[in-house]
Amino acid sequence: MNRLLLYLSFFLLTAAALTSCDEVTEEDAYANWSERNIAFADSIKALAGNNLFNLNAEGDLIDRFEVGEIFGLQTTASTNMGAQYVYCKKVVKNLDGARPFYTSSVSAYYYGTLINGDMFDGNFEGYGALDRGVLDPVTKAPTDFDSPATFSVSGVIAGWTWALQYMHEGERWMLYVPYQSAYGTSDYSSIPGYSTLTFDLVLDEVL
Repeated sequence: MNRLLLYLSFFLLTAAALTSCDEVTEEDAYANWSERNIAFADSIKALAGNNLFNLNAEGDLIDRFEVGEIFGLQTTASTNMGAQYVYCKKVVKNLDGARPFYTSSVSAYYYGTLINGDMFDGNFEGYGALDRGVLDPVTKAPTDFDSPATFSVSGVIAGWTWALQYMHEGERWMLYVPYQSAYGTSDYSSIPGYSTLTFDLVLDEVL
């Protein structure tokens, strides 16, 4: 009986230790989260350099794999957020494709990740926040098993709304959206507050 109690005590202590370790690991994954996300956005801003554009024609000048910066106008909901930006890198460029308007609806493929590479949403397996450099558009691309999502340009986060109006049908961009242009300082579903979001976005069709 004493031996049985000894084994049971050992099991419970081991389980408690593993649980505590998991909790610490989970907490560490989001330690200093706001500072890390701001630093990530700043690193992308540094890559963008002087590639700041406010007009569609300026956006068209950005070549593949260059990083550009879009300045967005503040909305009533974002007046306390400070300057609004979104950064983009073109993986596929197609200036012959149609461009959506603010009032348009589109179909698109997307893959969204946090700065640590964790996926939070998407409808195909694309590139994430940890993928840098030249990205092969063929290696990770939507397949016949994936289905595009349909939504209005004005009905998504601000960073998407601005970027979509610069994109052409058939283009594929990496979007890096600072928290000010995404979900702000509050948690949203599985996305912690202050999150800079990375999206692999394929504009399939302007509807």
